[in-house]
Amino acid sequence: ILISGSSRAQTHYDPQIIQSFTGRSTFNMGINGSQTDMQLAMLKTYLQHNNKPSLVIHNLDLFSFVTTHEVYDPAQYLPYLHETPLYEAIQQYQPGVWKWRQFPLYGYAVEDLRFNWLLGLKGFAGIQPPETHFQGYTPRHTPWTGEFEAFRASHPDGVTFEIEERGLRLMEELVQLCVKNGIPLLLVYSPVYSEMQPLERNRDAIFRRFHALADPFQVPIEDFSSSTICRDQANFYNSQHLNVQGATLFSKELGVHLKAIGFPGRR
Repeated sequence: ILISGSSRAQTHYDPQIIQSFTGRSTFNMGINGSQTDMQLAMLKTYLQHNNKPSLVIHNLDLFSFVTTHEVYDPAQYLPYLHETPLYEAIQQYQPGVWKWRQFPLYGYAVEDLRFNWLLGLKGFAGIQPPETHFQGYTPRHTPWTGEFEAFRASHPDGVTFEIEERGLRLMEELVQLCVKNGIPLLLVYSPVYSEMQPLERNRDAIFRRFHALADPFQVPIEDFSSSTICRDQANFYNSQHLNVQGATLFSKELGVHLKAIGFPGRR
């Protein structure tokens, strides 16, 4: 089982828990700060090098139809610029990406604002940092930050998410990529804090677009917005992201659901 999506995918889906319910090996390749275009490029790259998964779970966001305007944290892509789908996706927004690929360490010197290259130096010296990713999943041991209260105060009338035509095409391409390759696809809208949901002014319109793309291909959409997880602030570190407590609860809830509906089928 392959989990795809943004940071909400990366921090919400614990592969070990999902694996325990389904009996299928599970990997999370959610990408922090990514939009659908980069997520699609990652999925294409994965399929070029691996056997087809028995199921792709793609996490939906209300910003799923907003394309990349600036590549977030370019250093996370630097080791993989020889991969055509990733390189071409980044090139649309960073025309100078050819320099990252052609000149050794250039990208780290210019674009690595997190100084990831220091990890390489420490590793060369035998100093390894604590593990933070588990089968791609990144648990967040972070309590509620209070960011939401400030957001709500500054947006009393709520917020509207863009629906870009190119974003629609990219999401449709992602769906068709799975369909054409005979890969079962499950679109999942993972939990969002309940008090945030009334502020999402065009939420219904976006979900109608999700269904317009998925329904013709008989791709199911599972919306966990009504889960009891959403009503407990202790499960989140901000309105959009579950902390490790919430992710554990959600992964169990999803695992039970997958088992109940027979996804991804018997071996």
